[in-house]
Amino acid sequence: MLTPERHGIILKLLKQQGIVKIHEMMEATKASESTIRRDLIQLEQEHRLRRVHGGASSLQGKRIEPSYASKSDKNFSEKQRIAQYAAECVAPRDSLYLDAGTTTLQMIPYLNQEDLTVVTNGVTLIEPLIEKGITAYLLGGMVKSRTKALIGSAALQSLKGYRFDKCFIGVNGIHPEYGYTTPDPEEARLKETALALSQESFVVADHSKLGEVSFAKITDLAEATLITDSFIDENRAAYEALTELRVVTA
Repeated sequence: MLTPERHGIILKLLKQQGIVKIHEMMEATKASESTIRRDLIQLEQEHRLRRVHGGASSLQGKRIEPSYASKSDKNFSEKQRIAQYAAECVAPRDSLYLDAGTTTLQMIPYLNQEDLTVVTNGVTLIEPLIEKGITAYLLGGMVKSRTKALIGSAALQSLKGYRFDKCFIGVNGIHPEYGYTTPDPEEARLKETALALSQESFVVADHSKLGEVSFAKITDLAEATLITDSFIDENRAAYEALTELRVVTA
């Protein structure tokens, strides 16, 4: 079977199933494991799929945005480990920006430093911050029902009135060439602004975001330290060349 034929079969399986194991590709193409692995490397380099342990997954639609509820349970233990590590980067009396997101939400129980101040655009973050006894400010703006985030010109204008010691944001895509991305341009501008207003900037994202590309670019990888939980070994060097990388292990 010619290489383009194999690639067509692999991509068709991914379109149908979302995630396909290597042995399924071998059965469908009658090719060896080494051949399939070479195919996957080539297709990933062409940004047509993402390799995962034991197989490959389709790239997410660039404008598709998972709901807050669906994101909350996904890779929960990984998010908790990332959140705990991120919280340990905070110093007493820091002023922080916590982006609306499920990983930043998980940081709050670990924020035990004295005299913290937090600004957020995340509606779901306010109650846990108050219960924790942390001084909290909520941006103005329109509430986006899908992500529970405040966005729009009012939120952006409100954000510009602050300066931060550190900010922590979530993203939908992390890619060496295309940088940090998210489906919504308005959220992208808010995240970009928060990064620019902070002395230290962090992206907190589990491994499922690696290699993904969404519709709206936030910024280049060099503009924030990336805190994540795992890496495909052969891709790690590409990220380390572009950003400070902190990989949290179990």
